[in-house]
Amino acid sequence: MLTRTHSQTLTEQLAALFAERIRNRLLAPGARLPSVRECARQHSVSPHTVVAAYDQLLAQGLVEARRQRGFFVRQAEAAERAEPHARGAAPAAPVATVLAAPPAAPADASTLIRGMFHRQSDKPQPGMGVLPPDWLDSSFMPAAVRRVTGPSALREFSLQYGDPAGDATLRASLAQKLAGLQLPVTPSQIVSTVGATHALDIVSRTLLRAGDPVMVEEPGWAVEFARLEALGMRVLPVPRRADGPDLAVMQRYCEAHAPKLFVSVSVLHNPTGHCLSPGSAHRVLQLAAQHDFHIVEDDTYGHLAPEHATRLAVLDGLQRVIYVSGFAKVLAPNWRIGFLAAAPPLVERLLETKLLATLTTPALFERALAWCIDQGQLRRHVERIRLRLDGARGRAVKLALAHGCTLASEPAGLFGWLDTGVDTDTLTQRMLDQGYLLAPGSLFHARRQPTTLMRINFATAQDAGFWKAFGRTRDAMR
Repeated sequence: MLTRTHSQTLTEQLAALFAERIRNRLLAPGARLPSVRECARQHSVSPHTVVAAYDQLLAQGLVEARRQRGFFVRQAEAAERAEPHARGAAPAAPVATVLAAPPAAPADASTLIRGMFHRQSDKPQPGMGVLPPDWLDSSFMPAAVRRVTGPSALREFSLQYGDPAGDATLRASLAQKLAGLQLPVTPSQIVSTVGATHALDIVSRTLLRAGDPVMVEEPGWAVEFARLEALGMRVLPVPRRADGPDLAVMQRYCEAHAPKLFVSVSVLHNPTGHCLSPGSAHRVLQLAAQHDFHIVEDDTYGHLAPEHATRLAVLDGLQRVIYVSGFAKVLAPNWRIGFLAAAPPLVERLLETKLLATLTTPALFERALAWCIDQGQLRRHVERIRLRLDGARGRAVKLALAHGCTLASEPAGLFGWLDTGVDTDTLTQRMLDQGYLLAPGSLFHARRQPTTLMRINFATAQDAGFWKAFGRTRDAMR
């Protein structure tokens, strides 16, 4: 919020606001800044103030002016050189080198990730992908760390590398936990990772090479699209329906492209909340056998689902399916503990990839997590979160409907998939001006297109003040 009592002028405040968003990638390379008139209206300043602020951003090398089109964020490499340029260093790349880049939406895949580390304000953040810290607070986690950090244990954890596959105690606990999901595995089939994202990366680097086609559900996790594209893979988006992936589209991809991998969130799919049906699961496995591709099943949100939910890994017995999960969403984000489970012949290949990237993973926190599992603390903690989330979901849905949204899918799990009736890329930028981070629907598509959909986090979307601001902003856009 700009203020006339600030030590900086309104021009300086406005320029600093946009500069911070650009450096934190809340405005992505190629994104168009609001028009001078629109920006003046949004921030209650004169057009002259906006022009002066945009001139400052031009001088810093953060934006560029395009004739008859407006102001655009420069490419990432130019923005990174902006600070030295402001001190008199060599100027950024010529404007001509970035004019060919297609305009990007006002937030990219890293926006939500960066939002977890750089909160926009003290207001609730409905676009966040994690539970609020107070939901995760517990007394048993510090107790678990104390339990495993006696003098002899500290020497064990600190003075030598741990088992490359992960702490043996944790892998035994995970094997027992998976047995409760009707997925019998041995500890030797499990490899611990630095979170579930690391597990997905290990699978990709083991099974794929640059240029390989990969089927990914759409809408889907924005970071997964970006990660695969960064590795040079050809992403084949598969429409996700209520009962599972579009099987006809998968069949055509298999016949035309011979994909090597299918990435799926079977349980409480992000962002729709859908769960895979048994019939669809069987057909997916038939396609995998017929066309010889692997499936990586991301069960990150399975902690919040009923144990009887259909999982591909259970039906397949880990023949073609690689099971991935983690604990950041429900327990300790900063412990960064995830894991994968696979067929014995594949485990050694996956472990070799892990060794080349990280050698081992932190055994201390893995041992502490094993204690939380074995003592039943994790189970009871998750049960409390489920109950709290049930209440939050009901309140958030009621507020969303009252403020003109419609449900694009049946609400379940952590996320809601809503139709706002307006372009959510523009809506996201305008709400950001008010301190709220949204997750526009275009982020969840491989080839970003304007959409009226957005994802909300039920745990952080219960604030009536947010929904009032949302309603005013959405109505002003119509």
